[in-house]
Amino acid sequence: MPTIDADAHVIESDETWRYIPNEKLRPFLISPGAGRPQNWLIDGRVFNRGVNFDRNLSVDICEMRDIKSRLKQMDQLDIDVQVLYPALFLRPLTARAEVENAICRSYNQWLIDICACGEGRLKWIAVVPVIDTASMVAEVEFAKANGACGIFMRGLIDDKRLSHAYFFPLYEAAEKAGLPICVHASTGSFNWVQLFDGESGFMRFKAPVLSAFHAIVHDGVPKKFPTLRFGFIEVRAQWVPYLAVEIARRLDRADNATARNLIRDNHVYVACQTDDDLPYVLKYAGEDNIVIGSDYGHNDTSSEIEALRTIKTKGEVEPRIIDKILYDNAKALYGL
Repeated sequence: MPTIDADAHVIESDETWRYIPNEKLRPFLISPGAGRPQNWLIDGRVFNRGVNFDRNLSVDICEMRDIKSRLKQMDQLDIDVQVLYPALFLRPLTARAEVENAICRSYNQWLIDICACGEGRLKWIAVVPVIDTASMVAEVEFAKANGACGIFMRGLIDDKRLSHAYFFPLYEAAEKAGLPICVHASTGSFNWVQLFDGESGFMRFKAPVLSAFHAIVHDGVPKKFPTLRFGFIEVRAQWVPYLAVEIARRLDRADNATARNLIRDNHVYVACQTDDDLPYVLKYAGEDNIVIGSDYGHNDTSSEIEALRTIKTKGEVEPRIIDKILYDNAKALYGL
């Protein structure tokens, strides 16, 4: 049975931005000196670089300079396909539409060129600008035309929940394109990042995704877009039973059947981790809506480079369901 790593990462480099013709809009690296890691300077703001980088991996592999070696390591890990997510875009980068449009398009073009060399084994998730609605929709159309398999979204965008009508043109475009909305551990609010500065990272990057799930499902977004798929990535799956019951109760449908079908009925997919209580999670998620990723390239609480191999050997659920998690469900989520 083939395997799909539903959450792997690329690490952005100077090469990522070479597609931006106006150098004034390009991110560039600055060095703080004293042997400390370089930082990104983007539209006057400084962002850490390499803080969440897996030092056990080759820089050239993570920055996609050596794609053949990346594919070779995938072979060693028994991974047939990796779905590639960004690293830098897990937080807001600018408040100017001109800059956001440029960096999103350049990143996407970089991924197009990378995947063209990936022998069909590298699939990419597009980043889209969210400041300007017309650009947001146009980037979805560009992504679809160039082989993307999903649309990356942060769990919170400025002062808006993901159920806000502002995003309906995006959802309509993604539904038309057959591309899922993939809400990855992240935040899109400068105020949120500042509010939780210095904390562990749970509130900054994980909690917004759980809030996004609640907003999208509770507020009926999947019913407005009945063929649009949603993925919730890199926040494990242990929360699924709690939020399924919570939403069912808030909808005055506290019966067990509603809670246990909430994931399936809203065409939602959730990425699990190997230390989740899978038998318990599956009671509420079902066997067709759970995927797994390694978080390849990162070094945080979701990172487990051997995750796809480990879940096979744990023996907590029957092999037939494991095969679905490793392949069928990710294939369905990403339309592969």
